[in-house]
Amino acid sequence: LKIAEILIEAGLPKGLFNVIQGDRATGPLLVNHPDVAKVSLTGSVPTGKKVAGAVAAELKHVTMELGGKSPLIVFDDADLESAIGGAMLGNFYSTGQVCSNGTRVFVQRKIKEPFLARLKERTEAIVIGDPLDEATQLGPMVSAAQRDKVFSYIGKGKAEGARLVTGGGIPNNVSGEGTYIQPTVFADVTDGMTIAREEIFGPVMCVLDFDDEVEVIARANATEFGLSAGVFTADLTRAHRVADRLEAGTLWINTYNLCPVEIPFGGSKQSGFGRENSVAALNHYTELKTVYVGMGPVEAPY
Repeated sequence: LKIAEILIEAGLPKGLFNVIQGDRATGPLLVNHPDVAKVSLTGSVPTGKKVAGAVAAELKHVTMELGGKSPLIVFDDADLESAIGGAMLGNFYSTGQVCSNGTRVFVQRKIKEPFLARLKERTEAIVIGDPLDEATQLGPMVSAAQRDKVFSYIGKGKAEGARLVTGGGIPNNVSGEGTYIQPTVFADVTDGMTIAREEIFGPVMCVLDFDDEVEVIARANATEFGLSAGVFTADLTRAHRVADRLEAGTLWINTYNLCPVEIPFGGSKQSGFGRENSVAALNHYTELKTVYVGMGPVEAPY
């Protein structure tokens, strides 16, 4: 609403940019309206399937950026501090409410314990509080319902045998209103655990260990999602080789969650289709028109 207010104040023509609020009935009305030629959705996989079905009936253009359970792979030759920083950016940014987050952090077994020890220190030093305070590094969840959902996943992680390294509760040093939750790290997570398979959409990091490159690629790809992935290693040849084999639409090497507007962003598999950012995004909002101009008399064979 504030963006719309600013654009109107700047002199944007009325009707060029519209913000419509509503409830569950509003979305279908927009999607099915004959004046809407293109639909772009950022949301969950179930919602994406409903929208895809609706637009298919009208043969409308559609792009979707849906959920993710992205792998972030840390090899034993990676810079430890940088890799931990990338894992934190890939899990705690926006209180974990980012679909591209690398919530499955695969750490090569040789450096697993040093990684976890330093990760615990840095995570417990995060400043939690009011997002309007410039000192704050982690704000509240978007709602009490979402916080409760995240807590339910934390409970499942404990029940299924994951080791709680840090977090898992409500911070006791935050004043004021807000649905706050501690940044949480689980270790000894296995591929079959609920917290390793389902999108949590909160500040919960799952650390899994691995032995070799072939193994970790297979495990990283063993998911219905394919939005993002990350690789941390000092060997750039290996980094590109692994990135080439990972089934994801957006990949980072030795960094994570950086999305400058000039590079395409989007996923594959159940994470959706189409791209945001760059000229690739503009192509989804245009139609290719072909015009052939004859410059001489038409010679028909009849």
